[in-house]
Amino acid sequence: MKANPEINDRRVALASSSSYSDEAIVDALGRAARHLNWDDRERGPFGNIIRRDARVLIKPNFVLHENRASFGLAPLVTHSSLIRAATRAALQAGAGEVLIGDAPLQGCDFDHLLSASRLDGWATELQAREPRFKGIRDFRRTVCEFQNGIRVAAENRQPESRFVLFDLAGDSLLEPVTDNRAAFRVTCYDPRLLARTHGPGRHQYLVAREVIAADVIINLPKLKTHKKAGVTCALKNLIGINGNKEYLPHHRVGGAEAGGDCYSGGSLIKRAIEFVADQQNLAENLTVARAWRGLSIPLYQALRLTGEPPDTEGAWSGNDTIWRTCLDLNRILLYGRADARLTQRVQRRVIHIADSVIAGQGDGPLAPEPLELGALLAANNAAAMDYVGACLLGYDPARIPLVGRAFGLADWPLATFAASDIRLAGDWGAGRIDDVLCSKRLPAVTHPVGWRDASRAAGSVAPAVEQL
Repeated sequence: MKANPEINDRRVALASSSSYSDEAIVDALGRAARHLNWDDRERGPFGNIIRRDARVLIKPNFVLHENRASFGLAPLVTHSSLIRAATRAALQAGAGEVLIGDAPLQGCDFDHLLSASRLDGWATELQAREPRFKGIRDFRRTVCEFQNGIRVAAENRQPESRFVLFDLAGDSLLEPVTDNRAAFRVTCYDPRLLARTHGPGRHQYLVAREVIAADVIINLPKLKTHKKAGVTCALKNLIGINGNKEYLPHHRVGGAEAGGDCYSGGSLIKRAIEFVADQQNLAENLTVARAWRGLSIPLYQALRLTGEPPDTEGAWSGNDTIWRTCLDLNRILLYGRADARLTQRVQRRVIHIADSVIAGQGDGPLAPEPLELGALLAANNAAAMDYVGACLLGYDPARIPLVGRAFGLADWPLATFAASDIRLAGDWGAGRIDDVLCSKRLPAVTHPVGWRDASRAAGSVAPAVEQL
């Protein structure tokens, strides 16, 4: 096996799948594995990358138990058929243990999600007959429910000893945008908690110990548009290895004119909305929180009357924070050790298989509409996969910071090649990405309102490549 295949390999395999039937997904996974030389005749699709007795973690996108729109689970979460196929393939390869794990939103009803996707009964039955399968883990330390729009949390559901606390300090990609204002925010969370984990020279992440202990990570993202990051695929899916959301800055308070990235311009109404949201999240009891929430209602009504873009909560293409958080976590995944240090060598094998049979478009990631692409994407390199994924979603990848900034990192790099060097293999053809995809008429895609300026003409990929 060549050194550091994750950061050197510019290939992305595309395997068509007409449905989510187990047979169709297993067949597509096998074809993708052959294109990337993952497979072994005796040990199956992952036989060439999973050594016998290896510890394997499968990381799906579980994000939420229901689509906030009316489009169901298909465009929202990684389909259960791909999770089952990847688990079987890991066991067939001879893995010593296989665990499925994720940290969805704190408001996700994990049991309901497993039931709705029919993973609960399958996992129970498989665990009973196969001791190497360790089940499905919820990595969250905090869960919550919303009572009339007010977040009510249950904290410390797991001990911190089950996690590894990394502090990237001045090496974090967040450091250049960090000041003494305690400006980092996550929607619905107390800003004081983020101030403890991220400040000048301090950038902490709390990563599930099972992730760091794994020899092989099988990343199974769902390809979707994302109103804060533009796109969610392999890179963004790594948010779910972190146990507490207060370690995950999503945007910075204030408009662009005031040095923040919560929204464009300098709207006084949006600033008032931010202030009220902070006070609600800082409230010591439900009565006070409800009072502050009541004040937000006329502010949102006033915002609609102005006709201004509803790009609050960092939901626009000027968000200069979320991509930094995501790429920090990707560097930890590749280079992080159990002693919470980052080394110069890749510490574990990471492969990526994206569910884009039915992708998500529109108001992703929580209210996506279905986008039928009919394919699995597979890659050794997350940046390469996300570049292709952005193209399939009708974006100019050069305008998506999460994708473009993943190339060219000097320290703990995620890719050692240029985006223009990416090569496609598989059912749609082989060669340069623009040569392959330009021969396809890709469907028109609905983008989040704040990311429409990052779109390209449907079916055209060449302009995105030429700009890099």
